[in-house]
Amino acid sequence: MQERFLKKPLTGIIPPLVTPLADENSLDCPGLEKLIEHVLKGGVHGLFLLGTTGEGPSLSLKLKYQMVKRSSEIVNRRVPLLVGITDTSFAESINLAEHAAECGANALVLAPPYYFPPGQQELLEYFEHITPKLPLPLFLYNMPAMTKVNIDVDTLCKASEIDGVIGFKDSSCSMIKFHEYIAAMKDKTAFSLLIGPEELLAESVLFGGSGGIPGGANIFPQLYVNIYNAAKKGDITTILELQKKIFILRKLYSCGQYTSSLIKGIKCALNCLDICSSFMAEPFNAFGQKQSKEIIKILVELKLKN
Repeated sequence: MQERFLKKPLTGIIPPLVTPLADENSLDCPGLEKLIEHVLKGGVHGLFLLGTTGEGPSLSLKLKYQMVKRSSEIVNRRVPLLVGITDTSFAESINLAEHAAECGANALVLAPPYYFPPGQQELLEYFEHITPKLPLPLFLYNMPAMTKVNIDVDTLCKASEIDGVIGFKDSSCSMIKFHEYIAAMKDKTAFSLLIGPEELLAESVLFGGSGGIPGGANIFPQLYVNIYNAAKKGDITTILELQKKIFILRKLYSCGQYTSSLIKGIKCALNCLDICSSFMAEPFNAFGQKQSKEIIKILVELKLKN
């Protein structure tokens, strides 16, 4: 297994990068380059490709492979690059992992397969079976809203003993659950505990979390870097001020009426900022003119747009 000089534990802000699309099966390559340079300029500590925000499960194998290759070329080792390999197919997860390693990625991210929900023992066995076949260190990803299974604390503790498993991202949206993970993993100082929901980022870091993977960092990376730094210092006054901005930004996610509004809102905002296309992978479509006007108002409120 290649370590690729990955800092342990990996800490800080690692945006789950959106996948800029030109059409159903083509990358918006100029947009991808502008997006990566935009988030790196904001001081982020890594990038995560092909996650939920990156529409990973909706993309063709061709697009996934292109996204990993081109992103790696643009990043050029400036920050650690994490690649999501979640799939219903065991073999395809391994194939994508090997491609990511060949392209220069630093680590992999794996959520439970999302069609037949496994039991906890089955899930642990899955992690035990796949990890030795992977060429890079692995972060486990808890996303129960999409996978229909929650990774229990006991399962995480046992999985963390597998050679190659170095971290965990929790998107359960339960701060109580995250506190349980922190307590259970307190002696594993080289293990990363990262949180997904950006509204909980500061609290998670204050109580011992390693950082976060906030979707809003695609749009306003410096905001999340600043609140992470404030939380590391225990600067509550700064946290409270920055948290207000996070709650303004999250209004972008409710401009539509469906769950997909989160990703639509981020992509629409990036398009309004002239960074990349707002094209969505099927079965979704980009926001229209009405929602775009709402999003521009929010960007103006955040002083990201005149």
